[in-house]
Amino acid sequence: MTLRTLVLRYAAFAVIATVANLAVQRAVLQFGDTGAYFAAAVGAGTIVGLFIKYLLDKRWIFLDLETGLKNHSRKFSLYTAMGIVTTAIFWGTETSFWLVWRTDLMRELGAVIGLSIGYVVKYNLDRRFVFTDPQLEAMT
Repeated sequence: MTLRTLVLRYAAFAVIATVANLAVQRAVLQFGDTGAYFAAAVGAGTIVGLFIKYLLDKRWIFLDLETGLKNHSRKFSLYTAMGIVTTAIFWGTETSFWLVWRTDLMRELGAVIGLSIGYVVKYNLDRRFVFTDPQLEAMT
């Protein structure tokens, strides 16, 4: 895979996961806009986005064709662990925008900015610690 293809795929998958994340957040926030609903919305959106991004990255970015519960469990656990720092970037940016402007538009802008920064960091962590196939080194 060329570097251009890698970047385009990764960006497209980040957009797909971001849209899914924000859609789930909007769905949850239809029930209310208190702090508890906000926390539930951010958490639910993050889980959905994480699962979608894992499936797409595993197959189409890191070309990992391993199957089975054991392999998926181990890699998904590592993938999730790598996302702890990047999730903090995302949540911190989104929450800051919400606290300053208190509008859905600015909350979502903060989410997009936080997710964008987080995804760049996450790719590098995943390549180094989760999907460690030596063939991937030739692509980067």
